[in-house]
Amino acid sequence: MSTTQDGRPQVSADDAQLKALGYEQKFERQMGLWANFALGFLYLSPLVGVIALFAQGLTTAGPPAVFWIFIVAAGQFLVALVFGEVVAQYPLAGGLYQWARRLWSGRYAWLLSWIYICGVIIGITTTALFSADFVASLLFGTADDPGAQSSPGSRLVIAVIVTAIGLVLNATGTRTLARISKIGLAAELVGVIAVGLYLLVFQRHQPFSVFFDTMGTGGHGEGYFGPFLAASLVGLLLFYGFEACGEVAEEVPDPARRIPRAMQLTVLVGGGSALLSYAGYVLAAPDLPAIVSGDVGNPIPAILQNSLGSVGTKAFLVVALTSFLACVMGQQAAASRLVFSFARDDMFPGSHVFSRISAKRHVPVNALIAVNIPPLALFLFVYFAPDSLFRIAAFQMLAGYVAFQMVVLAALRMRLKGWRPAGAWSMGKAGLPVTVAALLYGILAMILLAQPTGDSDLPFYDRWIALIGFLIVAGAGLAYLLTVRPGDRSDAQEGDAIEVARRLRDQRP
Repeated sequence: MSTTQDGRPQVSADDAQLKALGYEQKFERQMGLWANFALGFLYLSPLVGVIALFAQGLTTAGPPAVFWIFIVAAGQFLVALVFGEVVAQYPLAGGLYQWARRLWSGRYAWLLSWIYICGVIIGITTTALFSADFVASLLFGTADDPGAQSSPGSRLVIAVIVTAIGLVLNATGTRTLARISKIGLAAELVGVIAVGLYLLVFQRHQPFSVFFDTMGTGGHGEGYFGPFLAASLVGLLLFYGFEACGEVAEEVPDPARRIPRAMQLTVLVGGGSALLSYAGYVLAAPDLPAIVSGDVGNPIPAILQNSLGSVGTKAFLVVALTSFLACVMGQQAAASRLVFSFARDDMFPGSHVFSRISAKRHVPVNALIAVNIPPLALFLFVYFAPDSLFRIAAFQMLAGYVAFQMVVLAALRMRLKGWRPAGAWSMGKAGLPVTVAALLYGILAMILLAQPTGDSDLPFYDRWIALIGFLIVAGAGLAYLLTVRPGDRSDAQEGDAIEVARRLRDQRP
């Protein structure tokens, strides 16, 4: 911190706003607009999402599954606009937790955050596990078999290594996170846009009309609507992560202006990149019916081998693994800042431990370690039940969408009580209809995510694992909230959005 001529500390406008909201500056503001955008983009990670969901989407609904990228991008952009107004008024570490607390109450925010933390922890798990097949293809893939798949044992080992590397790098500080985010962004853009364009222009084997060909995925007389709805995961599991831009608000200079733009860029650029990538792989597939029928289990390395050759495929896999690692790091950072913010308000078990910031690195190391312990148990679970990975991912997204919509609902409730957002970025009169539309979209998305997954011959608990898992997590959080009553120990501000907005307007010249 700089000093004035008389030797007193000089407080920046960002630090002064933070203090006015009840907190002291402890992080270092070393993450600019592009690093913040990169963090959200890599958390959303179109490359990782498309790679993980490509085969699933095609086997479920054929090439028309790509249209879910348009649908979900539009809905999530509405949510990003709502979040932008809130973070502009409350640029605080912990994002969703702080927004819900100031828009409603501490207890409401506690339940939201509990659900969201569980979702992000599973996000760390699934991203690390999805990376395993690409490590296997990089190390063991050949020209004849480029899409080598990992065994349950190797998947377990690779996931642990990826998570551990992300933890170590995150613990070194915000500057490292910003640098890795920028490197990952460059790798992601090369892997998504450059490769996607190359496939579209030079390696197209399918006509554009293929996107209107269901290729028999509608079943025998059962209709196509059901399979198309089931393929919604192609979009719903992809557009997730733009809120991470707000989780690190206290590490960004001028966050009230930069973070809303970063979140919007994340959805727009991420959506365009995902569309280009997904469409490129579909059009470049030499034997698309074999992928749709499920005969090709790991199709993207095979497509790349046919299009780029062995050297090009290996280079792409290195780029992909860079994106996987950066995505894990983004999830770890978002979860740890949320736990820190939770603990700082004395709302989290072991608050005195998890609210500590490293004096040297200026990151919440204890919180970082804590959010990486549950994934180890989940890695073991998937080792013994390998087919559970996609169904666990469905729970992750349901938890995330519920948390998102709890913020949107709180924003709508506060608007109806008279709140007019007064941050540096606002939608003005469009705010109310956009918030309503975002909530309606979110309700539809949650219904789709809660639907049963997998074959109808699977056991009941297996098909409904997303909803059952969510109800267990939410029930446990609610029980803790009602019995331990963590909000009673906290004196942090809550439900003050109207008052803060009025004060901000009064302070303006």
